[in-house]
Formats: sequence, structure tokens, C-alpha cells
Amino acid sequence: MKKNLTLAAAIMACCFLFSACKEAPHQQEEVSYAVITLKPVNRQLSSSYPATIQGRQDIAIYPQVSGTISRVCVKEGEHVRKGQSLFIIDQIPYKAALQMAEANVEAASASVATAQLVYDSKQTLYNGKVISEFDLLTAKNQLLTAKAQLLQAQAQEVTARNNFNYTTVQSPADGVVGTLPFREGTLVAPSIPQPLTIVSDNSEMYIYFSITQNNFLDLTSTYGSMTEVLASLPRVQLALSNNTIYPEEGFIETISGVIDATTGSVSMRAVFPNKGGILHSGASGSIILPNTMNNCLTIPIVATYELQDKVFAYKVVNGIATSTQLTVIPTNDGKEYIVSSGLNTDDVVVVEGVGMLREGTSITIKN
Repeated sequence: MKKNLTLAAAIMACCFLFSACKEAPHQQEEVSYAVITLKPVNRQLSSSYPATIQGRQDIAIYPQVSGTISRVCVKEGEHVRKGQSLFIIDQIPYKAALQMAEANVEAASASVATAQLVYDSKQTLYNGKVISEFDLLTAKNQLLTAKAQLLQAQAQEVTARNNFNYTTVQSPADGVVGTLPFREGTLVAPSIPQPLTIVSDNSEMYIYFSITQNNFLDLTSTYGSMTEVLASLPRVQLALSNNTIYPEEGFIETISGVIDATTGSVSMRAVFPNKGGILHSGASGSIILPNTMNNCLTIPIVATYELQDKVFAYKVVNGIATSTQLTVIPTNDGKEYIVSSGLNTDDVVVVEGVGMLREGTSITIKN
């Protein structure tokens, strides 16, 4: 009896399992993928190059005479005009030398006047045949000597006057005063290794940077001659050292025609206005050079995968995923690539689940 009950229970369990399997058959879920169809678009890329900032004119100021600084007439960072006094060097010895030179000129002038009187007198006596020709020529030579001494004294006066004027060190141009390493009482001379200061013309700033020779060759092959390159290049921006963008745009003014054999680079110079005085000579930054690419194909980075440092994407061909190697250029937003080769207009590319795809997978496009 007990065996019959066990057999009946087993039969009922089998029936239950068979019924459950019949009611819930296994169904394989179909996966669909998001795709895009490639169309030409315009994109603007930008390249950044380290740069140094210099004033349009940085003039090192050196003394032209020796002496102690008796007065510093300006402050660091002060705007000065051409001819404005910057330093006064002790003037007392140079003023005394000038006064002596002036006195020597007066004495030489008197000697010339006396020699002229003697010569005129000798000429009268010679005409009256009172004195010999020798006496007349002697008086003439004394006059010529006195005149030469006057010229010498006058030249010494000019030198003394210039030296006296040089004791006032003036700005040779409009600009901004740099650091002032020498103070009142410091002994200075024309041979000092460090300038008294530097006057920078900061109304416009020169920004120096370099590009690779490959980039340079790309520019010349695209635009032609150096003149055509300069005329065709877009305006540039300047990123300052604190990662802010300078509000004014500049333009590239010159390109070196020589490739540096050591670095393989070409020097360029951009010019930026500096009306607000934000830019300072000696600072650093980065030049941002834009490059507009018209009618290019782009693809999201998430639609690609890398294999052995090469970039691939899955193109849908007749409903099948086909792996395609690409040549790409990263964009500045870090979200997409510009495709240089590997894809064409109207190609359909899978943009979702690329990491799980395999070559030859049947693709159902997601609506």
C-alpha cells in the first residue's frame, strides 16, 4: 500500500513538471542596437602651444657715466613717457668738469683774439716792409695754433656737457618701468652687468611660440607661400598661466623661415593689444590656434574600440556588424572623433554596446 502511494506521488510530480514546462517555454530575447548614419559636418579644432610674452619693445637702461645714484625718479611698474627722468647720477663732478671746459673755451677764444690782433699788426708791418716774411708767418702760425686750441676746448666742452646730461638717465621710449635693482647711493658704471631697469613698451605684446615642422609643412601645402599663410591664418587666442582666456584676440604677424635643426620646430610671433595692461613682459601662456574642418565625418568615441593602439568601429553592412579600422583626429570636447579614413558619407555605424559586439553579428536597429 505504501509503495503504491509513493508511485502515485511520483507520477503526479512528473505531470506537474511537464505542465509547467509546457506553459512557460524558453524564449531567446532579441537585442537591438542604436546606430547613426554619417553626414558631413563642420567642426572647429584648436591646438595649444606654449608661449612666452614680451613687450613690443624691451629696452635695457644702462648708465653712460659712472657715479653714485643720487635719486631714483620712478617706481616699479610706473608708466613713463619718452624723455622722462628715471635716475639722477651724482652731478657735482660732472658739473665742475663742464664749468672747467666752458672756462677753457673762453680762454682759448681770448687767445685766438690776441693771436688775430698780432697777426693783423704783423701784416701791416710786413706790408710797410718793417718786418720780414718770417715774422709774419710766425704770427700766422700762432693764430692757427690758437684756433686749433679753441676747437679742442670746444670739443672738450661738448664732451663735458654730454657727460653732465648723461647724469640724468631718461626713458628712450614710452613704456612701463621694470624692476629697480639699484637704489640711491649705489655706485654704477656703463660696464655694470645688470641694467638699471627695463622699460617695456606694453601697448602691444609679442607672443612667441613654436609649431612642429610637420604642422608648418601642412600650412604651406594648404595655403602656399609664407605671405599667403599669414594672410589665411585665423585670429588666435591666448590662455594665461592661470588658465583664463585673455579677452582680446590676436593675429600671427611673422613666421620664421628657418626650421630649428635642434628641435625641429618653426618659431612664430603673434601680436595682441594690451590696452588694459593685463599682459606683462616675461610672463608665459599658451597660444590657441583654431582650425576649421569643413565637410568632415564625426563619430562618437563610445562608438569605437581600440585594439593594439588602433581604433575600430562596427559598420552595418547588409544587416551584419562589420569591423572597420579608422584613422581619427580627437576633437577638443573629448566626446567624438573626426574620421580621416575608414568610413564614408551615409555609412551606418553602431553606437551602442560596441564592447559586446563581434564581427558578423546580425544587427537589429533600435527604433
